[in-house]
Amino acid sequence: MSPRTDQVMALLGIWFGVGLMIDAWAHTNLTELETFFTPWHAVFYSGFAVVSGWIIWQVWRNVRAGRQGLAAVPNGYLAGLVAIPAFAAFGFADMMWHTILGIETTINILFSPSHLGLIVTMMLIITTPVRSAWNAPDIGARPSLGRLLPALVGLAFATTLVSLFLSYGDAMQYRPESIVQAFSMLDDSGGPGRGPVGPGADRVAVAMVVTNVVMFSPVLLLVRRWLLPFGSVTVMYAIMVLMPGAQTQFRNVPILLSFVVAGLVSDLLIRWLRPSGERRAAYWAFAGLSAFATWSLYIGVASATGGGLPAVPELWTGAPVIAGLIGLALGALLLPNAVTSEPARPRAADAERA
Repeated sequence: MSPRTDQVMALLGIWFGVGLMIDAWAHTNLTELETFFTPWHAVFYSGFAVVSGWIIWQVWRNVRAGRQGLAAVPNGYLAGLVAIPAFAAFGFADMMWHTILGIETTINILFSPSHLGLIVTMMLIITTPVRSAWNAPDIGARPSLGRLLPALVGLAFATTLVSLFLSYGDAMQYRPESIVQAFSMLDDSGGPGRGPVGPGADRVAVAMVVTNVVMFSPVLLLVRRWLLPFGSVTVMYAIMVLMPGAQTQFRNVPILLSFVVAGLVSDLLIRWLRPSGERRAAYWAFAGLSAFATWSLYIGVASATGGGLPAVPELWTGAPVIAGLIGLALGALLLPNAVTSEPARPRAADAERA
């Protein structure tokens, strides 16, 4: 497909993704939802309609040009095309579920079978620009930010879907005061005879691990494929913080902004280290340093805006180190061996059989 086609797909995907964010805000913050037919559902499903219409139009154009069968489906668009009727079916199932069983407003919303079906099929649709760009002949190994932007937007919005359904382990939803308080005590009790005063250190620490993996894995995937242009990670992180922001009504802006700054730091690391599939050591170094920097900023911003450094030094000094080690482990898993740009030479036994 032409870059313009993917750009339109990404823009319509923003409509689709923002519609889900509005719906997530409503389910999180409005406690008296009584019907499936709401303004936020209208935004969400209208986004699905326009995205689906665009994909189907591209296929129809190719059919009119004489292509038949799968040859009429643009490269990278097949999974999104197949997901369209599946999403519609899960949408109908969700309407029936809400009509019969009511509207979920607590953690059960994240385990609803109809919601899980919607999120999987939506992910296939919204990542269409990523698959289109992956093997596009014009994109090269060093794409410009403008050429790669549709893929960045699509993958970032897909990541927000994962973070939404792992909201119970999302470290971006905590306020600075809660983070400082959690890392100032070794349990979540307020003392003898008192109830819990907020999330404990164990809960925040686990959320940091989950969020680290969810946010950083897509970045490492793209770094393995391309030498990302400056600004790529900043764009992705700026999109990724929108979902937890919508769920918390942006009451934790300092924490959200710390991730945007972390994206900028990651872009600087990419420019400095030039990680790629062919440069395994640089790739691993980026993986560890980027994750360490991200969560150092997280703790630093929380301390600066939440009342000072936490009282337990082992927690606030060790948490970014653990994040860096997890980043390094992800890097090793995604790139265990350097990827060469030259085709592998056939073995002697294979040559003899040929």
